[in-house]
Amino acid sequence: MNTRIELNKATLENNILILEATEMQTSLQDVEAKGQMLVDSDHLAFIYILESGDEFVYASLPESIWPNLKEALDKEIKIELKLNNEQIELVNLIDELSYLLENIKDNANYGEEMENKVVEIFALA
Repeated sequence: MNTRIELNKATLENNILILEATEMQTSLQDVEAKGQMLVDSDHLAFIYILESGDEFVYASLPESIWPNLKEALDKEIKIELKLNNEQIELVNLIDELSYLLENIKDNANYGEEMENKVVEIFALA
């Protein structure tokens, strides 16, 4: 069964954006960052894909932390996931996010609400 982690806390530490889930019992042991992202238009979130054995772990990046993602994007800083004092770099997140933002802008396939929020928060012209 696949796991979904809701990342709802973002902190900038030593020029690294740390994303955390509150009250999560999952371990990052044997978890690999895949460097790929999806869009969850229904929940206004980006999804970063991780893998653990033969299972996927979906790290949800909801609208509430998009301003932090924009700052990381603008500053081109590293982004890491932290769970229970374990951390893993979310490799390729900036590149994937940049690609998705350009794809979502002026694209009705993602839904009007998703497109509007992305354009508003990431200040896309």
